[in-house]
Amino acid sequence: MNGVVALQGLWVKTVTRRLPEPAGEPSGSVPGTLPALRIAVTGESTAAGCGVGRHDEGFAAAFAREVAARTGQAVDWTATGRYGATAVQIRQDLLPTETDLNMVVVLAGVNDVLTRRRPEQWREDLSALVGDLAGRTTRIVVTGIPPFTLFPALPSRLAHYLADRAALLDNVSTQVCRGRAMFVRSEFDEVPDGFFAADSFHPSAAGYRQWAAMVAAEVHGEAFRYGRRTV
Repeated sequence: MNGVVALQGLWVKTVTRRLPEPAGEPSGSVPGTLPALRIAVTGESTAAGCGVGRHDEGFAAAFAREVAARTGQAVDWTATGRYGATAVQIRQDLLPTETDLNMVVVLAGVNDVLTRRRPEQWREDLSALVGDLAGRTTRIVVTGIPPFTLFPALPSRLAHYLADRAALLDNVSTQVCRGRAMFVRSEFDEVPDGFFAADSFHPSAAGYRQWAAMVAAEVHGEAFRYGRRTV
């Protein structure tokens, strides 16, 4: 990392506003006409709902609503995340304890980029995390790293540097997940006004809804292609 990028990174850490934890319970239910799915979302601050005022405005709740709308199934959801968590920390501290889940969605990678985890380290970390989840859930979904170049909080040069590093980790993720989990890239060509929260780094409620809808569409599309009746 060159000096300019390093200084920009220090500046971002200094000025970025740390938002409070969402209010309410990090769990809920969405009604449906078919038997309920049990879905857990785990990971970094986005799994914790950073950027919104209530947990039912975060990614997990939005994803549950999208799944229910697409399948007609009720969904019981939980969210477990932590600000600044890396893949190693998620595996150690934040994985769901239940062993009969229908799906676990992993939101990770941003902090591994920010802490400069190398691709070979990420491969080891993600492989271990997916392996630990295999006995707890029917399906594992790993989301790609959101595009740093769209984050308003980041200076352009730093954003492109981080995006290049994120692309390396995402490429590893596709290899790790093959045959073991579903990998869904978090790709946005552009984001509308209001996508980001007050810190210009985390999604707002609208941002989480858009991200969750994209992931749910990919998950449901894969299930349809393989003839499954549910996600």
